[in-house]
Amino acid sequence: MTNDLKELVERTRKIEMTPAQLGEQRRSFAYGNTHIENKDITREMVADLDKKLHASE
Repeated sequence: MTNDLKELVERTRKIEMTPAQLGEQRRSFAYGNTHIENKDITREMVADLDKKLHASE
């Protein structure tokens, strides 16, 4: 690993994501993984389900 890459990795370890950023990351991950298996899955479907799941918390 180059020194530049090591520095970038260390800088990213210090980043704290907001709840909104974490939610977006979660939805992006879910969409990316489900869309691979089923091309009918949309980002809107994932966002709707995420809202439903987190409304009950």
